[in-house]
Amino acid sequence: MQYLKPQSIEEAADILSRNAGKARILAGGTDLLVQLKSGMIEPEMIVDIKHLDGMHDITEEDGGYRVGAAVPGIKLGQHAGVKALWPGVVEACELIGSTQIQGRCTMVGNLCNGGPAADSVPAMVAADATVRIAGPNGARDCAVFDVPTGPGKISLEPGEFVTSVFLPARPARASDAYLRFIPRTEMDIAVASAGVSLELGEDGTITAARVTLGAVGPKVMLVENAARAIIGTTLDDDAAEALAAACRDAASPIDDKRGTVEFRTQVAGVLAKRAARIAMTRAGEK
Repeated sequence: MQYLKPQSIEEAADILSRNAGKARILAGGTDLLVQLKSGMIEPEMIVDIKHLDGMHDITEEDGGYRVGAAVPGIKLGQHAGVKALWPGVVEACELIGSTQIQGRCTMVGNLCNGGPAADSVPAMVAADATVRIAGPNGARDCAVFDVPTGPGKISLEPGEFVTSVFLPARPARASDAYLRFIPRTEMDIAVASAGVSLELGEDGTITAARVTLGAVGPKVMLVENAARAIIGTTLDDDAAEALAAACRDAASPIDDKRGTVEFRTQVAGVLAKRAARIAMTRAGEK
């Protein structure tokens, strides 16, 4: 197996395009190393991108923030600007792994694994985040929602890789939240999860919302009916229950040793309701 360290994004894209299916990206490496040691994958080469320009940077852009593909969870959690603008995204990223893992793991790696239970992905989709993708034909932007296509599968073409995540600007009276349920207190993956982002009008009613679910379908789910259920309301009990019902209707989980279909469906609605109330409180405090 070869270790390659390209000196530019263009060189990395060229290497990947010429070795499609044979090469793996190294940025954080927390999943890559586990997959290598367990024999899940046997790539012919490892392409290290973490040293390339911008990979470790968090920069302001158009009122939002661009987060490099190699920015670890610990660095994101220490960034006051991102925490203030998108607290739900930060708290989701901080749930990935242990303290030691946080020093290396990245939102981009979490996304590109294509795992239905990835924590940062529902939060990023609730934020309407986009990723910048480099490839042999140049750079393009893509909604985070469109990257995963199914368990372990993503939409990137041969030679393409993600270089950054963009978290957009938002109004003053707006916030988000992310919650998950796990059987243990730490270091587990979600049985069900929910992300909610919302904006408030001057009268305290919700003027815009995005509601997402994780671990209850083959990929992250954007539940538009749940968002419609709370827009125009102050998230009273009836509206909150309508949101939860819409999430239960949308959920399509599987039975496994970690949870039944019925349990996961119910919990998805509960988590969405609770996340919406947290986001509402945060938005009202701004």
